[in-house]
Amino acid sequence: MQTNASTSRRRPVNLTLTEGLVTQAKSYTNNLSATVEILLAEYVAAQQKSQQSRRQLADACAEEWNDFLTDHGSFAEEYNRL
Repeated sequence: MQTNASTSRRRPVNLTLTEGLVTQAKSYTNNLSATVEILLAEYVAAQQKSQQSRRQLADACAEEWNDFLTDHGSFAEEYNRL
């Protein structure tokens, strides 16, 4: 779920970053917090998409397996002595 950064409540956080990297980044942006927030939002969105993709793949696999069981039964049934 993505929120609008301009209307979302903000809170300070502590990050530990390499000093040289921060110095370099500041030469490209005058608002490091906003830049990090944009990049973090992109990362979260990518992770959510990846997780959803894995979930869909697992669901498809389970559906195929269930279809196989419906068509062919379980391999274990031939060893069931009950």
